[in-house]
Amino acid sequence: MKGKVEWLLVISIFFLSLFGLVMIYSASSIWAEYKYQDAFYYVKNQGIFLLIGFFLMALLSKVPYRFYYRYANTIIGICLLLLVLVLIPGIGTVRNGSRSWFGIGSLGIQPSEFTKLGLIIFTSKYLTNHKRILPILLFTLFLFGLIMLQPDFGTGTILVMSILGILFVAGMNFSFLFKLGILGVGGVVGLIAVAPYRLARILSFLDPWKDPLGSGFQMIQSLYAIGPGGLFGLGFGNSIQKHFYLPEPQTDFIFSIISEEFGFVGILLVTFFFLLIIVTGMKIALKMEDPFGKYLCFGILFCFSFQTLMNLMVVVGLIPVTGVTLPFLSYGGSSLLITLASMGIVLNISRYTK
Repeated sequence: MKGKVEWLLVISIFFLSLFGLVMIYSASSIWAEYKYQDAFYYVKNQGIFLLIGFFLMALLSKVPYRFYYRYANTIIGICLLLLVLVLIPGIGTVRNGSRSWFGIGSLGIQPSEFTKLGLIIFTSKYLTNHKRILPILLFTLFLFGLIMLQPDFGTGTILVMSILGILFVAGMNFSFLFKLGILGVGGVVGLIAVAPYRLARILSFLDPWKDPLGSGFQMIQSLYAIGPGGLFGLGFGNSIQKHFYLPEPQTDFIFSIISEEFGFVGILLVTFFFLLIIVTGMKIALKMEDPFGKYLCFGILFCFSFQTLMNLMVVVGLIPVTGVTLPFLSYGGSSLLITLASMGIVLNISRYTK
């Protein structure tokens, strides 16, 4: 029998989404005014995706989650087709060095974002019916390879980590997981070795001041934004780093601007709502008796958690720059749509818990 929607989750989602829209304006207004003569350029684009995303979340919260079980193969098939098409010159467009977008006017759709959810759905169905994990691991690595051809290491890493999380919940042997981790480290080293720009990111991460105007520039400017924030920040709209110091602050490094303008208190508030979503979602997953619903809910929450953690670690200089957006807060239509759609699925699953 259907229960009630988890309102703590809904409130947290709405707060972070609307706060994200406000912060995109603050972070991007100077650059948007200079480049497009419209301080609200990025806000209007994001606002369109936000309205569509809210509608999509509300719609999917009403769709029984078993619907995805029935169409899991079709969903992953479409995702696979899009990943191939985006690599074809003339169909996929290049942005920031990656051929990972379908351009629609000034907007763009990133199929790798949709693949993350598609693979979580497919894996959840597979593990409901099968116990062998090698086939799903090989398929995950195949999709990871397609994403790396773009290349998009950050999204590919989140995809792999999310699937490993589901496999762990499904009972994958811990020693096997450890061996996979060692193999994965070797693979990452290999990927870094064959791509000079990745090695440059590693070196700039280890010592960003060695090349302060080149590979280390973005990291240094992010730290310059976080440092002066203090307890209460410089105040809304008063960021210094958004004045052409921190490149495109409305995207991957928006948390730096939040820290600069709202200080430690702002960081705590945003972190609180992120943790509220994760903890509430995990409780829903733990209460779920149907294996497919359990794996699906866990997978979505793992994906959300890994992406959030990876972005925050980049911003504060704990890992090299990956190009991963911060859910709900960063500018990016595809990321926002898929995050809100995923939360709609979690909200529907919450109706079927004990």
